[in-house]
Amino acid sequence: MRTVPATPCLTIVRHTVRPVAAKAIRYSEWIVCAFFAYASLLTFLWPTPPGLRTRLALLNVTVILAYAGLVCLSNSKPRLASEVVRDWLPLGLILVAYREMGWFALPHQGHAMEARWVVWDRLVLHHGGRAAIEFLGPVLPSILEIGYALVYALPPAALAAVYFYGGRDKADRFLTVVLLSILVCYAQFPFWPSEPPRAVFFGQDLPTYDTVFRRFNLWMLGNYGIHTSVFPSAHVAGALSSAFGARLAIPRRKWVFRVLLMAALLIAVATVYGRYHYLADAAGGGAVATLVGVLCGKRKRVPSPRHQEIPRAANRLDRLAS
Repeated sequence: MRTVPATPCLTIVRHTVRPVAAKAIRYSEWIVCAFFAYASLLTFLWPTPPGLRTRLALLNVTVILAYAGLVCLSNSKPRLASEVVRDWLPLGLILVAYREMGWFALPHQGHAMEARWVVWDRLVLHHGGRAAIEFLGPVLPSILEIGYALVYALPPAALAAVYFYGGRDKADRFLTVVLLSILVCYAQFPFWPSEPPRAVFFGQDLPTYDTVFRRFNLWMLGNYGIHTSVFPSAHVAGALSSAFGARLAIPRRKWVFRVLLMAALLIAVATVYGRYHYLADAAGGGAVATLVGVLCGKRKRVPSPRHQEIPRAANRLDRLAS
């Protein structure tokens, strides 16, 4: 058979072939839908007022149906815009899930759990912990408060880094770690009714320095926080999972993981030092994120249809050219 020499046109086509997107829901999307289905079931099992129960059920069903519609639309007519929306939408739904867990708060008069947890806090803070943090005056306390304030921006910043370094096709791996870690913490809130140490032990064990950054954090929590539970700490879980997720999505950019891990460690210390959480909360959130990161890291990587289709298309072009 006569061989047709390769032409620039064929070369360009070979490298610009784009496969049809796989018609399958992502792991991260399964996690989101499972959480809101769980929340919908919880509304009927939890002692909530009938009117609130109806609104919560409608909210959960609406989120699930809207998500299903977006996935179907994206799979039927693959577009870059819809893929990007699917990457970023779960981070917005984390806020919806957080606010919804606040509606499951029940009045609790006893603070037996908090009384046990605070013993460990005082053991650390009163035996060198606070002195080490305040050794340089308000410098390190301010850094800790700034880190705590930036916890809400950490997952979006990490996803932006994944995009920047060419890992957009691995955004689902990042989101799987982050969503599973945070939503597992949220799902436990109704079963661990508790209040933060700054509220239960008012005026006790507080930082020496009342910085402007601390006042900002207290304002944020006072106006937008929930009162369902503080265990396990979703702040710590979200920060650590952002680091672990970035490591899985862009493994060659180790400095990104190290920076995010350092930020997560500062946030974990800030939660205890600032009396936003107990040490048990921070340890619980860290354990959840670590376990999720290990499990997701060991999951066998199967080449997606997207990556399998490109060489097939190139082989077909080679056969046409020969």
